[in-house]
Amino acid sequence: MKETSAAADEQDRALVKRCLEGQGDAFSGLVDRYHKPLFNVALRMLSNVQDAEDVTQAVFLNAFLRLKTYDPAYKFFSWVYRMTVNESLNTLKRRKQTVTLEHIRDVRAPGVAPDRAAEVEDRVAKALMSLRPDDRAVVVLKHFVSFSYQEIADVLEIPVRTVKSRLFTARGRLRDTLRESEL
Repeated sequence: MKETSAAADEQDRALVKRCLEGQGDAFSGLVDRYHKPLFNVALRMLSNVQDAEDVTQAVFLNAFLRLKTYDPAYKFFSWVYRMTVNESLNTLKRRKQTVTLEHIRDVRAPGVAPDRAAEVEDRVAKALMSLRPDDRAVVVLKHFVSFSYQEIADVLEIPVRTVKSRLFTARGRLRDTLRESEL
């Protein structure tokens, strides 16, 4: 049975409290819970498995070191997702080169014949990577992590209107890029 959001938030707060009380194993519960989703966000942002793993590890280290600054009035996942997006953006700035696309292979296009799926996945991955990092972050959080507009706004620390605007613009750019790649 799927855990409710409120129950998940409460469990996160309890794990954070236990960790702050010196129970070292409590943080491993947070790592177990969030490693895969954070890694997936970093992978979508960076399109490189090793960089995504490095970002994920850095985020968990930073989260552990800054756990005292976490405000339990907010969702823990928003706090660590924000760290992940920021660390991914910082990695992109440091890299300042074209990212490789060989590791993005889990985009599924409904109604596409299996023999064309890899081609479609490559086109979508390339189109996604052609976006500015800020626009890519909005698309990844909306369409690959399924965050609401408010959750995206919280993670990126921008107004909901800006989220909607960036998403609208990014979708248009993706559409145009995908159309151009059909030629």
